Amino acid sequence: MSAPLTHAPAEPPVAAPGVAGPAAVARSHPAWRRVGRVLLDAAATTAVVLITWTTLLAVFDVSPYVGKGPAQVWEYLVTDVDAGEHRTEVLGLLGVTLTDASIGFVVGMAAALVLAAAIVLSRTAEGAIMPVAMLLRSVPLIALAPIIVLLVGRGVASVAVMSGIVVLFPALVTIVLGLRSASPQMRDVVTVLGGGPRTVLRLVQLPAALPAVFAAVRISVPGAVTGALIAEWLATGGGIGYGVVSAVGRAQNTKVWALVVVVTLASLVLYTIAQLLEQWVLERFGPSAGRA
Repeated sequence: MSAPLTHAPAEPPVAAPGVAGPAAVARSHPAWRRVGRVLLDAAATTAVVLITWTTLLAVFDVSPYVGKGPAQVWEYLVTDVDAGEHRTEVLGLLGVTLTDASIGFVVGMAAALVLAAAIVLSRTAEGAIMPVAMLLRSVPLIALAPIIVLLVGRGVASVAVMSGIVVLFPALVTIVLGLRSASPQMRDVVTVLGGGPRTVLRLVQLPAALPAVFAAVRISVPGAVTGALIAEWLATGGGIGYGVVSAVGRAQNTKVWALVVVVTLASLVLYTIAQLLEQWVLERFGPSAGRA
């Protein structure tokens, strides 16, 4: 009686040198799809804003003297005889505002990270920090502005404080939730191996909180721009925040709309960059990095 035939398991196909295998293609395509989705979302947002802008001007029958549409802003910045001078002025003001926003963003995010770590490590710190953070968030910045100016002056320090306050609270809450979302099993493993609370924070909670940190970054980018505009309006007298107030006082309505459009587009671009950076970092260092 003949022995039953056995079949050796088929070996996986080997890709030729220089040719990406199926696994590599599977890994690379989702990343490009996510990048494309982020860019598509940004384009869709821009289109929705333009359509809504034009529609609202028509529906409410806004006077052409006051309400300027996309065509008028484009003419002011691109096709007008003095468009070069207009662009130079607007971009100069935008540069000041982005510098102010970057200061507030760095200060607010750094403070949020440090305070979030302190809250996770100590319940006493949580009881001391959260009420103050909520107080700063609940009091209108316009009411705090005179006190801030008296304390730190009208320079970079006031921008850092005002813009940092706008960034701080939402970033703090988001990061704390992210740090506390770490797996209890992983924390127990580090503790059993002799690691203290700071080691658990560094090895387990911070990597687990990366998605929350980047969510805080995405929230904080437009918040930092808003804080910078408020600081420029109330304290420094520079940048787009003051430029809009000055243009309104001089009835330069097209300039007002151009400034608003430029700073809005800049915020959208920064938000998109933050999303792309988030995709890149989480793919390499996030909790699911390296999983099959």
